[in-house]
Amino acid sequence: MDRNLALEFVRVTEAAAVAASHLVGRGDGKAADKAAVDEMRDRFSYVDFSGEVVIGEGAKDEAPELYVGEKVGTGIGIERDIAVDPLECTDSVANGRPNAISVIATGAKGTLFHAPDMYMHKIACGPKAKGAISLDKSVKENITAVAEKLGKPVEDMTIVVLDRARHEALIQEIRDVGARVFLITDGDVAGAIACSLEDSPIDMLLGIGASAEGVLAAVAIKCLGGDLQCRLAPKNEEQRQEVIDMGLDPEKILYIDDLAAGEDLTFTATGVLDGPLLRGVSYQSGTIKTYSVVMRVQTGTVRFLETTHRIT
Repeated sequence: MDRNLALEFVRVTEAAAVAASHLVGRGDGKAADKAAVDEMRDRFSYVDFSGEVVIGEGAKDEAPELYVGEKVGTGIGIERDIAVDPLECTDSVANGRPNAISVIATGAKGTLFHAPDMYMHKIACGPKAKGAISLDKSVKENITAVAEKLGKPVEDMTIVVLDRARHEALIQEIRDVGARVFLITDGDVAGAIACSLEDSPIDMLLGIGASAEGVLAAVAIKCLGGDLQCRLAPKNEEQRQEVIDMGLDPEKILYIDDLAAGEDLTFTATGVLDGPLLRGVSYQSGTIKTYSVVMRVQTGTVRFLETTHRIT
């Protein structure tokens, strides 16, 4: 994929992030999400490529923009599959809490996992511990194995977990092992990626989160050389049958290459509010600053961008 096109997507996530940032702390997550979606959709229309949304805001009858199957871009140039989350962590923006981003992942046609709209079991770690994790292992076995790879005591391990009632038993298991728990209110894309960032205080991610976010994180983690495993978690027999009807095995572990195949992949994100991956949008006198990251799996390049936008 052309590197200039990868950088073009920064302008798209920047615009979406700034649009959402105007609604930080105003108590209306839906309005913030709509602002980000509208801006992202509009900016896509100026980018020369032929994109199809494979992970987006929902089915066409649920979402008027950036729905699964929608065509984006000018239609001129390279064909890409697009996974988007114009505003990950709408509740964080509504309530002024940390860790909100606008994110795009792209791949060649057929390379991004067409995730059904349901939860996934997830486990992630960084490059130094790659190969040590397995969803078939216990919490204790995984934490111990990663700690050994990292050369640190279990009690110094930090595990990021979404702060949800469904994770009460998991959190207790982590504490029983002796590791530390870092709870986040939302945003397991950034939480999963943080494990693979150099000098990050986070060693692992564990828990259940949305399947779309699993695919988005997989692209970035693959570029950074980390490890991620997921398993679909249908909540009832209807969802389980949906998985089977898609030709998928609900018991199968999905490895990083199952979620994001090949190397022709990019990941672009801009921070809305400060989090473990990026700083959020900040307002100065007459200017706005944004903080973004662009990753290309093919070249292994990771670019962190600080951009100043003049307010007109």
